[in-house]
Amino acid sequence: MTRTVTAKLIRELGAGVGVALPEVRVIGEDPVLPSVFLIGTMAAASAGALAAAVAVYACRTGESDQEGPGAREPARDAHGDPDVTIDVRHAAVAFQSERHFRTTGKAMDTWAALSGDYRASDGWVRLHCNFDHHRDAALRALGLPPGSGKEDVARACAARAAVEIEDAVIREDGCAAAMRSRAEWLAHPQAQALAELPLAGVSRLPGRGGQADGDSGWDGQAGRAGGGPGRARTRLVLGDLGSRRLAGMTRPLGGVRVLDLTRVIAGPVAARALAAYGADVLRVGAAHLPEVPGLVVETAFGKRSCHIDLRSEADRLRELVCQADVVIQAYRPGALRARGFGPDDLAALRPGIVCVDISAYGSRGPWASRRGFDSLVQMAAGIAHENGDGLRPSPLPAQALDHGTGYLAAFGAVAALLRREAEGGSWHVEVSLARTAAWLDDLGRIDEARIDDALIDGAGVRQPRVDDLLATMDSPFGTLTYVTPPGAIDGTRPHWTSPPPRQGGHPAAWAPS
Repeated sequence: MTRTVTAKLIRELGAGVGVALPEVRVIGEDPVLPSVFLIGTMAAASAGALAAAVAVYACRTGESDQEGPGAREPARDAHGDPDVTIDVRHAAVAFQSERHFRTTGKAMDTWAALSGDYRASDGWVRLHCNFDHHRDAALRALGLPPGSGKEDVARACAARAAVEIEDAVIREDGCAAAMRSRAEWLAHPQAQALAELPLAGVSRLPGRGGQADGDSGWDGQAGRAGGGPGRARTRLVLGDLGSRRLAGMTRPLGGVRVLDLTRVIAGPVAARALAAYGADVLRVGAAHLPEVPGLVVETAFGKRSCHIDLRSEADRLRELVCQADVVIQAYRPGALRARGFGPDDLAALRPGIVCVDISAYGSRGPWASRRGFDSLVQMAAGIAHENGDGLRPSPLPAQALDHGTGYLAAFGAVAALLRREAEGGSWHVEVSLARTAAWLDDLGRIDEARIDDALIDGAGVRQPRVDDLLATMDSPFGTLTYVTPPGAIDGTRPHWTSPPPRQGGHPAAWAPS
């Protein structure tokens, strides 16, 4: 896909969230990764939109003239708009960040023994068993005793239909997905429900009494100024945010406080991306919750980490929310609301909050409450079917749905901060892996011959060059090799100023300003 089309996608993302973005210079084009899907284009569009939104945020001043209702333009100076760039290869490689991550030269193994694709009597099914309780649920669903191995699971799956296995595992509170073709997925009620959802939903939360929360303390309306009908001068009431912001493009999100309540890839990537632009990110976990050891390190650059047990320490989290700007969560839909931490609860605690919700299958439809992960959504949505020969699943060469959704979540958060400044109120951002999958599907396909011509080198390797995109950093875990974050604003690249911390290594408190 051409650079012009990628730049157009970025503009469309801005229009979708109500923010006018500066033009983004796109460097390179697909194909970058060995897939018929336009992963590089999706990566560049989502990461480029984030960079553009951050540029707008950094350019905002205390007061700005705006043309027409809802118009949001970046501040202009003698040099014009900020120069925002995104490199397609860099963005695509960033979508593979866990594959290139090394701890003192050692790669991480992200898959548990029983996670994988299994042949069923009528097709294929994938089981996600990275957490012990999901493994145990899969074994119960298959009628197998604890401690059963991969061969036992394979035999049990071979005797049953793929959708039957999927349903049985879901009933046991596990995670599974049958492989569907694109046509089968598009005919599914969940796919039809997703078609009604925006790619990155950004909406204003209702205030007290169900009205838009103009009484929230984030009042963007300062009345009319001269200039005729439709021209208003909007005073941006920033509260704590304005006093904490760092000047310039070096750390444009300096002073923005982000609570990261997430664990596996999409949410952690969103918070990590905001940290790369200077946000103060506090990751909240709990000692009793399972983690994927390598991933919890790889996605923690630039963050601090604390532990809070919501079963007994909910008030500690409420105290953090009261001083936060953004809360990112990726629990199963409704799980935090049941504990008093739904978007409306957070807005009551902290008027002006931006709540970012990440789900597997979206907020409506029969699968809205279903657990899911990137590899499962690829199976369910027809991607694993089409990416191969249709006879057996072939996953994408990146956890592209996770990373794409993570960047869209970060982009939505910055867009909501901009909307908050201009309009006041508290804001809700919604993204999902399955909606991101639909976006990837809509982008079209790459001819296999073009992939071979562009990617196969003399040794027959179908991967992009990555050495110039890697950096190293000392950490409590040893020397880390990692993919640097993509994008640039006026020549300044996002970067992390601190290594991943040990889990729970910080107090449950914000860093001093």
